[in-house]
Amino acid sequence: MKTHTTNYINTFILTADDCPSPFGEIPPVKKDKRTVANMQFDILSKNPYRYTSDEILFQVFADRNELTKGELKESREKFFSKGQPCFRASPLTKRYGWGVHSNEHGKIAIYGCETAEYKKFAKDKNLTIVNAMKSAR
Repeated sequence: MKTHTTNYINTFILTADDCPSPFGEIPPVKKDKRTVANMQFDILSKNPYRYTSDEILFQVFADRNELTKGELKESREKFFSKGQPCFRASPLTKRYGWGVHSNEHGKIAIYGCETAEYKKFAKDKNLTIVNAMKSAR
């Protein structure tokens, strides 16, 4: 079975051109239910450069589907047997004003688009710079 990945190496994902937020916003919880954006934000804000994109995306999937420890290995293989949207399609980069930096080990951290770090990464010639996907076509 082929395994796909969402990981980037030495890459910075800029916010989408049509991102409505001028700064990194904490995604809200909706009707007492955590959203994908809220779950991704919680992991990344507390653990910069600890996890890869694949690890975060699968953890959110596992939490949302209430997978048991025994289901994780098989579910992960199935999850990555087909392509998954990467952080270019994340609500963090499309809606909430966060850029995503991936280091040389593929570990990621987020930076609000108003920060000096974001601006530094956006101009770094040693990184591959990509835009998040627009919400509108």
